[in-house]
Amino acid sequence: MQYNTLKKDLIIPEYGRHIHRMIGYCKTIEDREERNLFAEAIIEVMGNLNTYLRDVTDFQHKLWDQLFIMAEFDLDVDSPFPIPDKETFQSPPQPLKYPKYSNKYRYYGKNIKKMIDVAIEWEEGDKKLGLVKNIANQMKKSYLLWNKDQVDDQVIYNQLKDLSNGKLDLEKMEKASDYDVNLSSKNDLTNGRSKKNYSTFRRPKRGKRRN
Repeated sequence: MQYNTLKKDLIIPEYGRHIHRMIGYCKTIEDREERNLFAEAIIEVMGNLNTYLRDVTDFQHKLWDQLFIMAEFDLDVDSPFPIPDKETFQSPPQPLKYPKYSNKYRYYGKNIKKMIDVAIEWEEGDKKLGLVKNIANQMKKSYLLWNKDQVDDQVIYNQLKDLSNGKLDLEKMEKASDYDVNLSSKNDLTNGRSKKNYSTFRRPKRGKRRN
Protein backbone atom coordinates (compact mmCIF):
# COMPACT_ATOMS: atom_id res chain seq x y z
CA MET A 1 0.00 0.00 0.00
CA GLN A 2 1.24 3.47 -0.91
CA TYR A 3 0.35 6.22 1.51
CA ASN A 4 -0.52 9.75 0.35
CA THR A 5 2.36 11.07 2.42
CA LEU A 6 4.74 9.19 0.10
CA LYS A 7 3.13 10.61 -3.06
CA LYS A 8 3.86 13.90 -4.75
CA ASP A 9 2.31 16.90 -3.00
CA LEU A 10 -0.84 18.30 -4.61
CA ILE A 11 -0.47 21.87 -5.84
CA ILE A 12 -4.14 22.70 -5.20
CA PRO A 13 -5.35 19.98 -2.80
CA GLU A 14 -9.00 21.03 -3.14
CA TYR A 15 -9.16 19.44 -6.60
CA GLY A 16 -7.82 16.11 -5.46
CA ARG A 17 -5.28 13.77 -6.99
CA HIS A 18 -7.43 12.68 -9.96
CA ILE A 19 -7.58 16.18 -11.43
CA HIS A 20 -3.82 16.51 -11.05
CA ARG A 21 -3.36 13.17 -12.83
CA MET A 22 -5.66 14.27 -15.67
CA ILE A 23 -3.54 17.40 -16.10
CA GLY A 24 -0.38 15.31 -16.07
CA TYR A 25 -1.84 13.10 -18.79
CA CYS A 26 -2.93 16.14 -20.80
CA LYS A 27 0.70 17.29 -20.94
CA THR A 28 1.67 14.00 -22.61
CA ILE A 29 -0.84 14.28 -25.48
CA GLU A 30 1.12 15.06 -28.64
CA ASP A 31 -1.74 16.16 -30.92
CA ARG A 32 -2.47 19.82 -30.14
CA GLU A 33 -6.15 19.71 -31.09
CA GLU A 34 -6.73 16.64 -28.93
CA ARG A 35 -4.75 18.27 -26.10
CA ASN A 36 -6.95 21.39 -26.30
CA LEU A 37 -10.12 19.29 -26.14
CA PHE A 38 -8.82 17.38 -23.15
CA ALA A 39 -7.90 20.62 -21.36
CA GLU A 40 -11.43 21.94 -21.94
CA ALA A 41 -12.82 18.69 -20.51
CA ILE A 42 -10.67 19.16 -17.40
CA ILE A 43 -11.98 22.73 -17.02
CA GLU A 44 -15.54 21.41 -17.21
CA VAL A 45 -14.84 18.86 -14.46
CA MET A 46 -13.19 21.53 -12.32
CA GLY A 47 -16.25 23.74 -12.80
CA ASN A 48 -18.56 20.92 -11.71
CA LEU A 49 -16.55 20.61 -8.50
CA ASN A 50 -17.12 24.31 -7.78
CA THR A 51 -20.75 24.85 -8.78
CA TYR A 52 -21.23 27.34 -5.94
CA LEU A 53 -18.79 29.66 -7.70
CA ARG A 54 -20.48 29.68 -11.10
CA ASP A 55 -22.06 33.08 -10.49
CA VAL A 56 -18.72 34.62 -9.51
CA THR A 57 -17.32 37.14 -11.97
CA ASP A 58 -14.48 35.72 -14.11
CA PHE A 59 -15.20 32.19 -12.88
CA GLN A 60 -13.89 30.60 -16.10
CA HIS A 61 -10.80 32.80 -16.02
CA LYS A 62 -10.05 31.58 -12.52
CA LEU A 63 -10.42 27.94 -13.57
CA TRP A 64 -7.98 28.34 -16.46
CA ASP A 65 -5.47 30.06 -14.18
CA GLN A 66 -5.75 27.18 -11.72
CA LEU A 67 -5.27 24.69 -14.55
CA PHE A 68 -1.95 26.26 -15.51
CA ILE A 69 -0.91 26.49 -11.85
CA MET A 70 -1.54 22.76 -11.32
CA ALA A 71 0.32 22.05 -14.56
CA GLU A 72 3.27 24.01 -13.11
CA PHE A 73 2.99 26.42 -16.05
CA ASP A 74 4.12 23.67 -18.42
CA LEU A 75 0.98 23.07 -20.46
CA ASP A 76 0.87 24.09 -24.12
CA VAL A 77 -2.84 24.62 -24.88
CA ASP A 78 -4.95 27.41 -26.33
CA SER A 79 -6.58 29.34 -23.49
CA PRO A 80 -9.46 31.81 -23.99
CA PHE A 81 -7.70 34.02 -21.43
CA PRO A 82 -4.16 35.38 -21.13
CA ILE A 83 -1.88 32.57 -20.01
CA PRO A 84 -0.33 33.36 -16.63
CA ASP A 85 3.39 33.04 -16.06
CA LYS A 86 5.19 31.52 -13.11
CA GLU A 87 6.84 34.77 -12.04
CA THR A 88 3.48 36.51 -11.62
CA PHE A 89 2.18 33.96 -9.13
CA GLN A 90 5.41 33.43 -7.24
CA SER A 91 6.38 37.07 -6.84
CA PRO A 92 5.78 38.45 -3.32
CA PRO A 93 2.63 40.59 -2.93
CA GLN A 94 2.95 44.35 -2.87
CA PRO A 95 2.66 45.86 0.60
CA LEU A 96 -0.76 47.28 1.39
CA LYS A 97 -1.10 51.01 1.73
CA TYR A 98 -2.90 51.65 4.98
CA PRO A 99 -4.96 54.83 5.26
CA LYS A 100 -3.17 57.59 7.05
CA TYR A 101 -4.97 58.72 10.17
CA SER A 102 -3.92 60.66 13.20
CA ASN A 103 -2.89 58.35 16.03
CA LYS A 104 -3.55 61.11 18.51
CA TYR A 105 -7.35 60.79 18.46
CA ARG A 106 -7.80 57.35 16.92
CA TYR A 107 -10.74 56.52 19.21
CA TYR A 108 -12.91 59.09 17.42
CA GLY A 109 -12.73 57.23 14.10
CA LYS A 110 -12.67 58.50 10.53
CA ASN A 111 -16.35 59.41 10.40
CA ILE A 112 -15.92 62.13 13.00
CA LYS A 113 -13.12 63.64 10.92
CA LYS A 114 -15.35 63.55 7.83
CA MET A 115 -18.16 65.26 9.75
CA ILE A 116 -15.74 67.93 10.94
CA ASP A 117 -14.59 68.55 7.35
CA VAL A 118 -18.23 68.98 6.29
CA ALA A 119 -18.99 71.34 9.19
CA ILE A 120 -16.03 73.53 8.29
CA GLU A 121 -17.61 74.21 4.88
CA TRP A 122 -21.00 75.25 6.32
CA GLU A 123 -21.98 78.87 6.46
CA GLU A 124 -21.62 80.50 9.87
CA GLY A 125 -24.83 80.61 11.91
CA ASP A 126 -26.99 78.74 14.38
CA LYS A 127 -27.36 75.70 12.10
CA LYS A 128 -23.61 75.29 11.93
CA LEU A 129 -23.39 75.73 15.69
CA GLY A 130 -26.01 72.99 16.14
CA LEU A 131 -24.11 70.65 13.82
CA VAL A 132 -20.79 71.28 15.55
CA LYS A 133 -22.43 70.74 18.94
CA ASN A 134 -23.73 67.34 17.80
CA ILE A 135 -20.26 66.44 16.57
CA ALA A 136 -18.86 67.43 19.95
CA ASN A 137 -21.46 65.27 21.69
CA GLN A 138 -20.50 62.29 19.52
CA MET A 139 -16.85 62.93 20.34
CA LYS A 140 -17.71 63.02 24.04
CA LYS A 141 -19.60 59.74 23.74
CA SER A 142 -16.67 58.06 21.95
CA TYR A 143 -14.27 59.45 24.54
CA LEU A 144 -16.34 58.01 27.39
CA LEU A 145 -16.74 54.62 25.70
CA TRP A 146 -13.00 54.26 25.19
CA ASN A 147 -11.70 55.85 28.36
CA LYS A 148 -14.45 54.72 30.78
CA ASP A 149 -14.14 57.89 32.81
CA GLN A 150 -15.45 61.38 33.23
CA VAL A 151 -14.39 64.05 30.77
CA ASP A 152 -14.54 67.79 31.06
CA ASP A 153 -16.32 69.49 28.17
CA GLN A 154 -13.34 71.78 27.76
CA VAL A 155 -11.27 68.75 26.73
CA ILE A 156 -13.75 68.01 23.93
CA TYR A 157 -13.72 71.66 22.82
CA ASN A 158 -9.93 71.67 22.63
CA GLN A 159 -9.72 68.37 20.74
CA LEU A 160 -12.43 69.47 18.30
CA LYS A 161 -10.47 72.63 17.64
CA ASP A 162 -7.31 70.58 17.17
CA LEU A 163 -8.97 68.12 14.75
CA SER A 164 -10.36 71.00 12.66
CA ASN A 165 -7.00 72.79 12.59
CA GLY A 166 -8.48 75.64 14.59
CA LYS A 167 -11.45 76.19 12.25
CA LEU A 168 -14.14 74.98 14.66
CA ASP A 169 -13.98 76.81 17.97
CA LEU A 170 -17.18 76.09 19.91
CA GLU A 171 -16.50 78.68 22.58
CA LYS A 172 -15.96 81.37 19.97
CA MET A 173 -19.05 80.25 18.03
CA GLU A 174 -21.13 80.39 21.21
CA LYS A 175 -20.09 83.96 21.92
CA ALA A 176 -21.24 84.97 18.44
CA SER A 177 -24.62 83.26 18.94
CA ASP A 178 -27.70 83.94 21.07
CA TYR A 179 -27.67 80.43 22.50
CA ASP A 180 -25.64 78.48 25.03
CA VAL A 181 -23.73 75.36 24.05
CA ASN A 182 -24.26 72.69 26.69
CA LEU A 183 -23.01 69.22 25.83
CA SER A 184 -25.07 66.24 26.94
CA SER A 185 -24.26 64.61 30.25
CA LYS A 186 -22.43 61.31 30.58
CA ASN A 187 -25.67 59.48 31.48
CA ASP A 188 -27.50 60.82 28.44
CA LEU A 189 -24.66 59.75 26.13
CA THR A 190 -23.84 56.32 27.51
CA ASN A 191 -27.17 55.02 28.84
CA GLY A 192 -29.17 55.47 25.65
CA ARG A 193 -31.68 57.94 27.01
CA SER A 194 -34.20 59.48 24.67
CA LYS A 195 -33.00 63.05 25.05
CA LYS A 196 -31.68 64.43 21.84
CA ASN A 197 -28.24 65.94 21.71
CA TYR A 198 -29.64 69.29 20.72
CA SER A 199 -32.35 69.39 23.39
CA THR A 200 -30.53 72.05 25.38
CA PHE A 201 -29.37 74.00 22.34
CA ARG A 202 -32.12 76.56 21.92
CA ARG A 203 -31.90 78.07 25.36
CA PRO A 204 -31.28 81.83 25.48
CA LYS A 205 -28.24 83.00 27.31
CA ARG A 206 -28.74 84.08 30.87
CA GLY A 207 -28.36 87.78 31.45
CA LYS A 208 -25.62 89.09 33.68
CA ARG A 209 -26.59 89.90 37.28
CA ARG A 210 -26.88 93.54 38.09
CA ASN A 211 -25.33 94.91 41.22
